[in-house]
Amino acid sequence: MINQAFAVAGPFTWLFDPLSHEFMRRALLVSALVGAVCGLLSCYMTLKGWALMGDAVSHAVMPGVVVAYALGIPFSIGAFVFGVGSVALIGFVKQKSRVKEDTVIGLVFTGFFALGLVLVSKIKSNIDLMHILFGSPLGISNADLMQTFIISVIVVVFLLIYRRDLMLYCFDPTHARSIGINTTFLHYLLLSVLSLAAVAGLQTVGIILVVAMLITPGATAYLLTDRFDRMTTLAIMSSVISSIIGVYISYWSDIETGGSIVLVQTIIFLLAFLFAPRYGILNSQKSIP
Repeated sequence: MINQAFAVAGPFTWLFDPLSHEFMRRALLVSALVGAVCGLLSCYMTLKGWALMGDAVSHAVMPGVVVAYALGIPFSIGAFVFGVGSVALIGFVKQKSRVKEDTVIGLVFTGFFALGLVLVSKIKSNIDLMHILFGSPLGISNADLMQTFIISVIVVVFLLIYRRDLMLYCFDPTHARSIGINTTFLHYLLLSVLSLAAVAGLQTVGIILVVAMLITPGATAYLLTDRFDRMTTLAIMSSVISSIIGVYISYWSDIETGGSIVLVQTIIFLLAFLFAPRYGILNSQKSIP
């Protein structure tokens, strides 16, 4: 279908025609913005091994979104409160019981997600469940765009201010603690910006797929370099590029935008997995004598 659209429209029309629509310009802008933020944060998530935590937070914000819509307040407020609340609950249950952390995470995020589904079915509003689950960047309003922009700026500012401490905390929390760094503060700071990034990603790929934007770019860059600075650059680039390509594919082939973005990210990861200069499985096998 994509090849047929390309053949009919031609390369330049395929590229520039979507830009004549305001909704496409907004979609490309918010997707690239969220992609850059999630790409930056994904590097810390990858080093810390918090893929499951990202999944938990992204699903746990759902009841907050529903409650916020029902109360007529910005959805980001409700989503952030429930995201941070889920993290606090995970920590509390882990400390007060013998249940392991991964089990607690699974229990909390499935419980919060189920609560969100129940609230959607019971609270009378104009909430579109598909919009919450899978995002809708093509239909984003100017107010939501501004909201996403503010959230993204907050996330980036905190990540830049505490960049070195967070990097050391993710690499070696024991050493970070031994030299006087407040690792407890960094722990909850990282979880807070994770919640904010998940809220920002709701507009683009929804609750179901936002975890991919928080993990895949960092995992891809991790295969391509050993230097953290280069890793962040590659993660941001791959995330932004895949977001833009995904939106274009969604426009021309009439498929779900969030799924299209994540699928492109996955393809980029698979290419790195196969062909990365040092850690790609094909090149690593060639180097074996």
